Amino acid sequence: MNLKHLTYFIAVAEELHFGRAAERLDIAQPPLSRQIKQLEEELGAVLLNRGRSTTTLTQAGERLLVRAKSIFAQIEDTRLEVRRLGQGAEGRLRVGFVGSATYGILPNIVKSFRANFPDVNLSLIPMNNSQLHRALVSRELDIAFARPALKDPEFITKELHQEKLVLALPDTIETGTRDHAPLELLKAHHLILYPEYPRPSYADVVINACEAAGYPTPLRMFTMDLQTALSLVAIGEGICVVPESVRNAPRNGIRFLAIEPEIARTSLSVNYRLDDQSVHVQNFVRISQKVARKTF
Repeated sequence: MNLKHLTYFIAVAEELHFGRAAERLDIAQPPLSRQIKQLEEELGAVLLNRGRSTTTLTQAGERLLVRAKSIFAQIEDTRLEVRRLGQGAEGRLRVGFVGSATYGILPNIVKSFRANFPDVNLSLIPMNNSQLHRALVSRELDIAFARPALKDPEFITKELHQEKLVLALPDTIETGTRDHAPLELLKAHHLILYPEYPRPSYADVVINACEAAGYPTPLRMFTMDLQTALSLVAIGEGICVVPESVRNAPRNGIRFLAIEPEIARTSLSVNYRLDDQSVHVQNFVRISQKVARKTF
């Protein structure tokens, strides 16, 4: 049984007349009769009662008509689904990101992507750089927002923007009316760093930047992520060096001050596998770059 047999059978079953069915199919009547006969022989069932003046469906024919129409409906649905997936109109996309990205342009990127592709299911997963790298390699992620980038010859990295580092400190530390802070504060307060492992990480970027500026960091406190680090700052456990975008979300108990002189900058990048040229990934990267250009 093939799709041609089913197409011929549906025409005869709906017309209940071989002549009209042949005209509908634009073939001669004898070949049509032979195709239906072959189908009956293959299935081992009589599908049509052939009378002198009428043609009717047997019970087997009625059941086959229902199933045949269902088969063609599923084929059409599959064709449309595959086309929409191929066009990037629906499907799924798994996006990993470092925590600090949520304070910057990532929310706007997600909003823009959802507005353009509302039927694509987005999974958003916070991770550190090491986890992002492993998840991209193992194909558990499609896109990774890293700081500053994921270094791998099998990845494509697109830098979205650079930003200054600023100081997050408890509001109990007296700084007067200044909107900037000197790094001398590192001598008197714990420097809260993240992530604790694996290393090297963003923590090492901060340590190296401070030491290069002539301010070693003898008082160090490590934690696993940005959110925990900010919580520790808020309760007065120390100070933290964070990307400037983090100050976009004011938090009780914390002041954000510029560091003068500027010690370093950090960048946010979007990363994906070199061999992944899916339309979903390309659309997301394109929108990410567009939002970054518009913002910065």
